[in-house]
Amino acid sequence: MKQKEIFLCKYGEIVLKGANRKYFEDMLCREIKKRAAAHGSFDVYRAQSTIYIEPKDDSADMDGMFESASKVFGIVAISRAAVCEKNMEDISRVAAEYIPQFLRGKRSFKVEAKRSDKSFPLDSMDLAREIGGVILGAYPKIKVDVHDPEVVVRVEIREYGAYVSAGSFKGAGGMPVGSNGRGLLLLSGGIDSPVAGYMMAKRGVKIEALHFESFPYTSERAREKVLELASILAEYAGEVRVHIVSLTHIQEELVKSCEEDYFTLLLRRYMMTIAERVAKYKGCTALITGESLGQVASQTMQALGVTDACVKDMPVFRPCIGMDKEEIVTVSRRMGAFETSILPYEDCCTVFTPKHPKTKPELEKVLVQENKLDFDALADEAFNTLYTVTVEAKY
Repeated sequence: MKQKEIFLCKYGEIVLKGANRKYFEDMLCREIKKRAAAHGSFDVYRAQSTIYIEPKDDSADMDGMFESASKVFGIVAISRAAVCEKNMEDISRVAAEYIPQFLRGKRSFKVEAKRSDKSFPLDSMDLAREIGGVILGAYPKIKVDVHDPEVVVRVEIREYGAYVSAGSFKGAGGMPVGSNGRGLLLLSGGIDSPVAGYMMAKRGVKIEALHFESFPYTSERAREKVLELASILAEYAGEVRVHIVSLTHIQEELVKSCEEDYFTLLLRRYMMTIAERVAKYKGCTALITGESLGQVASQTMQALGVTDACVKDMPVFRPCIGMDKEEIVTVSRRMGAFETSILPYEDCCTVFTPKHPKTKPELEKVLVQENKLDFDALADEAFNTLYTVTVEAKY
């Protein structure tokens, strides 16, 4: 007979919330239920700062559910546990039959027990000692090491039952998506901006994306690349609506009328102005960018000050601002976006690039260049090219 299993999902900083803790817990449960529907029939419920994901029948895809749950922001650890009746006979039987599969090739283990149900006759120390003896009897090749074990076996006596597991897997951490508002991510197609979206989603922000294209200078493949990055982000952040705006005419006018050294700065100011307008139109209350201080000419402190000067009514979040490229790449690889991000397709920021861009610009001089164009008319024209592609989450 197949041993019944269940997932125990522990959440982190949600437990520190006060009167509104239930709001965060409900949001987290709803997200898990949404994902669970793609993997079979599951019951999702919570108790004692833990969310239980319980299959209703043997057809449920446990491996798929585990993979999906590991990407839910708000969960800090996941255990795949065997379900037991709350008596020593059944707990011992399950430990002897279920745990040895996790010990093969290992040299040491220890047992940690937690007795939330105080009516259980053995205390945590006695329970750990008893189950340790059972496991040694079933798998004598291994030894106990309470200081530095290769495998930690956990026995938990809880309100709904008893559970035996070997190892706890790290979850995505953070806060439930949507619990901290809605932000508009400027998604370029490079390495940094998907990471910025991931990091803000981890803090509970619902992500919408804005991509600027410059057809025919950028290709259809560049757009497809951005939509693929949005799809990868959606595995963590849920559905992502990608809003696309054309900057072609603005860039052509910049080349005609302005000094080359200022192209990038002026383009960034147009992008931020249009982004704020799109954010308001779509109900977002913040902008999100992937900029890292000093990484390129447009990301010096002075350049960022010039681009931010045109954002009037909302904050600009830059979660990568203090990270170096290696740290950003590490997160990109972890979320599965790196290989897509490095595909060699042009984006609007890499066309008409000046040879010697200004690194310490002065706002007054930038405005002199900007005033050579009808800024508002060009921004309005670009905004009117807006269209939206909805990228569904693949759970």
